[in-house]
Amino acid sequence: MSLKTLAMSVLVMLVVGCSSADAAREQRVKISVTEKGFVPAVVTVQSGRPVTLLVTRRTDRTCATELVLKAHGIDQKLPLGKTVVIRFTPERPGTLDYACAMGMFRGKIEVR
Repeated sequence: MSLKTLAMSVLVMLVVGCSSADAAREQRVKISVTEKGFVPAVVTVQSGRPVTLLVTRRTDRTCATELVLKAHGIDQKLPLGKTVVIRFTPERPGTLDYACAMGMFRGKIEVR
């Protein structure tokens, strides 16, 4: 095996290893938008670990057509019937508030 082949093999293993480690640390949270608002309205995650919100708007009878999480600069449109992926990493414990664009429907992410 040449030095170049060995170096490429090590690089590939490092990249795959890092991807696997990140995926294992990822926290996936499913949230639905219903006539009652964001369901569940309160979720809990761990600080310092990547969070993936999987948000699906299931009704067009509310103004909750966007999810706004100001603390992380997120303002994501929520198309009806489609799951939207929102990624961020909360760095410290506390409560993150999110809402629809009008602020009528709200939710909380408790960061431990």
